[in-house]
Amino acid sequence: MRPITVYFAAILAGLALFVSGPVVAGEGVHRLALQISDNDPQKMNTVLNVAANVARHYSGNGEEVEIRIVAFNQGLHMLRSDTSPVKERLAGFAKSMPNVTFNACGNTIAGMTKKEGKEPPLVENAETVPAGVVTLMELNEAGWTIVRP
Repeated sequence: MRPITVYFAAILAGLALFVSGPVVAGEGVHRLALQISDNDPQKMNTVLNVAANVARHYSGNGEEVEIRIVAFNQGLHMLRSDTSPVKERLAGFAKSMPNVTFNACGNTIAGMTKKEGKEPPLVENAETVPAGVVTLMELNEAGWTIVRP
């Protein structure tokens, strides 16, 4: 093979990889994890607003998105059925946005159980994870975008 042909073939191969890269990436599922660690109704509503806006954006573009809201520390109140200021909105999410899931920190639940003498009740659509921060770290390592609104 002549040197110019090898050079030209290498350029074409690199161009093919460059052009195909975004197409392959665009075919995947977008993944967003939202952190809530404060017992603040405004922050809880902001987290839910972000989740709803992102879900609408991607579904409007015909793209898939997975959203996980991870609650720990005082943010767990968002998912408590007895103290959540956004309980009604959470029920609405369960019905209208199946791509949004809610994770409750098991460490925080254990701490609240010890302090209150009973396990705090969670909303129906909350799933307990061993540790909220560890869950966020693992999601980050798996390529999820982590946001704390």
